[in-house]
Amino acid sequence: MSVKDQIREIIFEADTPAGKAFDVSLIVLILLSVAAVMADSVAPIHDRFGTQLYVAEWIFTGIFTIEYGLRLWCIQNTVLYARSFYGIIDLLCIVPTYLSLWIADAQYLLVTRILRVLRVFRVLRMVRYVGEAELITQALVASRRKITVFVFSVLALTVIFGSFMYLIEGRTNPEFASIPHGIYWAVTTMTTVGYGDIAPATPLGRAMATLIMIMGYGIIAVPTGIVTLELNEANRRRANTSTCSACSAEGHSEEATFCWRCGENMYKQTTTD
Repeated sequence: MSVKDQIREIIFEADTPAGKAFDVSLIVLILLSVAAVMADSVAPIHDRFGTQLYVAEWIFTGIFTIEYGLRLWCIQNTVLYARSFYGIIDLLCIVPTYLSLWIADAQYLLVTRILRVLRVFRVLRMVRYVGEAELITQALVASRRKITVFVFSVLALTVIFGSFMYLIEGRTNPEFASIPHGIYWAVTTMTTVGYGDIAPATPLGRAMATLIMIMGYGIIAVPTGIVTLELNEANRRRANTSTCSACSAEGHSEEATFCWRCGENMYKQTTTD
């Protein structure tokens, strides 16, 4: 194996002692960096240890910058990894510190680093974790169009119901002073949130509210059914723990030869430098 392949195996795989040690060390650094950011937001701690926390933050950022650069260097498809979920999170973890040189308080955006703890699944490397995570992702991607249509339908209903409530309640109830007020009430009622800051007062308005409340329960169940259907479809394929050497994708079928994301041959032999 070449040096690049060895580094890729350590960074992206956790089946070896070196890979597990790297991932565990990375998770510890992530938790420490997030703790430092949260501690720095507390005024007494900032006043006493502000300088030390500032130095620690730049040390963490330097380490994560080197790690991000190594990930881009050792993976074959750099662009595809940079646009992936983990690639974007890795970038978001280092950008705020550099932005803080020009934008005040931008470093507090570094709490997004806690998302990198999701890499703990790489350490576990168990089918029941990696496979289920990929199944959920595939189900959400497959159902995005149906959910988009559903969301726009719900938005249309809220506009219609909000307009009706304005016509019914607007003349006698100052809480429904405009159509946007009615739409806001329709959203809180249909989603069963019910803040109670706006409430109908007329019998017809209350009847309309009862109808919307009943509809709300059915509306909540629709996206659940859509995702459940896609999960059942995705569950037909069993995932293994192999990681694509080109784009770092996981969750391949047990019998897969090519990567489901980029089409790379997962079992091609590497060449030495």
